[in-house]
Amino acid sequence: VQLQASGGGLVQAGDSLRLSCVAPGRIFSSSIMGWFRQAPGKERDFVALIRWGTQSTYYTDSVKGRFTISRGNDPYTVTLQMNSLKPEDTAIYYCARTVSWSTRATDYNNWGQGTLVTVSS
Repeated sequence: VQLQASGGGLVQAGDSLRLSCVAPGRIFSSSIMGWFRQAPGKERDFVALIRWGTQSTYYTDSVKGRFTISRGNDPYTVTLQMNSLKPEDTAIYYCARTVSWSTRATDYNNWGQGTLVTVSS
């Protein structure tokens, strides 16, 4: 069962975007939801995660202070608010789920198609 990411687009440097990830069923408190991104020709890198029950979060250094991961307004959605976007943020963004506190893509499941974010300079 795949998670569905949306909200990507083409923006200019300094702009903001809000990505959403919808799960096919209720997200349980034991779940950890993560955002990853993959730029052309590069590996899929960790961006941010949130532990659903406690709302504890963790970010990769390059997005700290600019991106915010949070629970949506329903038990099916996790969002990624991206501010002060930079050209190096250009990538396909994916959401996924795990039950372990991990930044490794291999620990996550339920990958969807992703959503493309393009930041022009």
